[in-house]
Amino acid sequence: MVTAFVLAGVQMRPRFGDVPGNIERSSRWIVRAAENGARLVILPEASSAGYVFADRAEALRYAEEVPSGPACSAWASLARRHDLWIVAGLTERDGDRPYNSAVLIGPDGHVGTYRKAHLWNDEKEIYGRNDTGFPVFDTPLGRIGLAICYDAWFPETFRSAALQGADLVALPSNWVPVPGQPPGVPAMATLMCMTAAHSNQCYVAGVNRVGTERGQEFVGRSVVVGPDGWVIRGPAAPDQEELLLAEIDLIGSRPFRRGNPFNQPLADRRPDLYVTRDDRPSGDTLAV
Repeated sequence: MVTAFVLAGVQMRPRFGDVPGNIERSSRWIVRAAENGARLVILPEASSAGYVFADRAEALRYAEEVPSGPACSAWASLARRHDLWIVAGLTERDGDRPYNSAVLIGPDGHVGTYRKAHLWNDEKEIYGRNDTGFPVFDTPLGRIGLAICYDAWFPETFRSAALQGADLVALPSNWVPVPGQPPGVPAMATLMCMTAAHSNQCYVAGVNRVGTERGQEFVGRSVVVGPDGWVIRGPAAPDQEELLLAEIDLIGSRPFRRGNPFNQPLADRRPDLYVTRDDRPSGDTLAV
């Protein structure tokens, strides 16, 4: 049985507040990916309406219900027509609360939703929090975990997915410049994706956006990383829309990833030795 397939990462530039235009824009990219043989297409974080909201009320104005909203419905139609799977970041509405979410959609419709767990900067004032963890979904392509952007800064994100058998963590992102980066050094997000893939023996696809929105620059550099931690495709350009195409094999690579009798980062863990709570003196606390 042939289990290899083409993954497409769509590094695009959503326009703030232009939901119909962003649906049209992302749809063109999805069709182009399908024409290049893609079975799985990943869009950036906040692809439906843009990202830099002034407050919760503005986010709600552009948010949509899942899976009945316009972006989700359009992507589901394309997934059905082209027999493919789509991971896409969007602004979700659930009652009177917005969420920074990612959806997984297949040929038969909506499969699942992930809400961003680690909220960055003023996202804490805008979005509801994830209280359900990191889901991993069974698909004919393999087991797909979802995370979003800043989640990559927490090793627990990828480890949680890997312990549930994730073959791939799809990471829609809106990466921004990291202060102090020396010239000629890979982007911090690239290093995070490489380390996570290597440490958890799974593929990682970090798909970012480009452009500047309300004064906030985004750095592109989308990347697809193999389970050995080495980059398969990318990093993409820092300032151009781009389609990354990578042939991967989630199911067929399992024996290679899990068959080493000596070195297995998951099996060799020592949870009995790990600190699982903050036991520092009361005067030395984490900022929250």
